[in-house]
Amino acid sequence: MFIGPFYAFAQNGFGEDAVQVILRTILAAVSFSLASSGCYVFNDLMDVESDRAHPRKRRRPIASGAVSERQGKVFAVLLLIGAALALVPLLGSARWVGLLVGLHVLNVLFYSVRLKHIVILDVMVLSIGFVLRMLGGCAAADVAPSTWLLNSTLFLSMFLAFGKRLGERRSMGSPEAAVAARTVQGFYSDQLLRMVVVVTAVATLLTYAGYTQTREANFIFVLSDAGGFSLNLLWLTILPAMYALLRSITLLERGDYDDPTELAMRDIPFQIAAGVFALITVLLVLVRPMLESSGG
Repeated sequence: MFIGPFYAFAQNGFGEDAVQVILRTILAAVSFSLASSGCYVFNDLMDVESDRAHPRKRRRPIASGAVSERQGKVFAVLLLIGAALALVPLLGSARWVGLLVGLHVLNVLFYSVRLKHIVILDVMVLSIGFVLRMLGGCAAADVAPSTWLLNSTLFLSMFLAFGKRLGERRSMGSPEAAVAARTVQGFYSDQLLRMVVVVTAVATLLTYAGYTQTREANFIFVLSDAGGFSLNLLWLTILPAMYALLRSITLLERGDYDDPTELAMRDIPFQIAAGVFALITVLLVLVRPMLESSGG
């Protein structure tokens, strides 16, 4: 949600209405979070039996029996109502953010009912959901998403989804066990999942590398008085990004985790790499005016 507005700020700055932009983006994030949570509850209601066959998902409230299906339905409706109410203060931006939230809800519902059973399309639909969230943040902040950002979000989301399917097959011990928990696994193979995980990881890195190249003028640091020896400091962020993606592939292939999200929450080296990426990016944004002055 905040990626689009942040990179817009990195390039142009928000100006005098920065506080309003941040507040609108937060409200949009709240709306998307509530809507996504409502859809996830609905998905858990649809998948209650298959979730009980999964070593981790069987501990979910509905699958474990801690929450009844009736309670889950009521909670899902309340979450969706809360998502709509969060849009009210957005005023002019509300219609576009509301449209994107609505598309996101429809996307998840179609996925839960049917599309999650269709090979490849299941991953693309999930990835489009993340793209819609990113667009929602841009709409709330009234900034135009770049093609680089759209592509990076799509490829990274596909990497995460394919990685989750590969991790499931490894952590559950056999393809048969993975199929019991997710029927679409029957249409995938180990070789196919390895290939698409690597392809989407490489696509993510190459797309982000292209972005850093286009922003060279903003983050160039002159290392010599003559100005001939210089370095695009934003390039440095590629190093931790590459390490994090390649480490994710390694750990998912070994079956240490069945979900890249779980990996991100537990694996310390990955968290360090993500922290370094964020730290370098934020620092460069803060010192960008000085870099541009040095480059000019």
